[in-house]
Amino acid sequence: MPKDAVALARFFTHVTPQDLRFRFLGGVREVSHERITAMTQVDHQRTENFLAFVDGKTIVATAMLACDDALEKGEVAISVHADYKHKGVAWELLRHVARFAEAMGVKVLESLESRESHEAIELEREQGFVATASPDDPTLILVRKQL
Repeated sequence: MPKDAVALARFFTHVTPQDLRFRFLGGVREVSHERITAMTQVDHQRTENFLAFVDGKTIVATAMLACDDALEKGEVAISVHADYKHKGVAWELLRHVARFAEAMGVKVLESLESRESHEAIELEREQGFVATASPDDPTLILVRKQL
């Protein structure tokens, strides 16, 4: 929702530079207004952005689900506040997104990861994703789960 834009922008100031690089697959130092807008003004048909809160107002994680037009394949990307890493937040958020996508009828859930993002790849493997080399970029790993 557009009203979440300020909180989401504030959230991304608490994501480590390495995690920003992994999330956006590039040298992002700060998340632009355009990217925040894309995350808060979604169509709710093919795209959804999930926010995890603590204390009802502080965002501790976000997950974007973007599906193809046929709603057969979805891509997920997650970011977690630095102070809430290794506390199960990403684990639960990924499980939630997978259940949501499956309920929508999505058949395959994917994530494109940097080869260096060992924690994310391992978390996804633990949840049944299969990792393969990206056909388009040797620095990336495609993780995929049949729903």
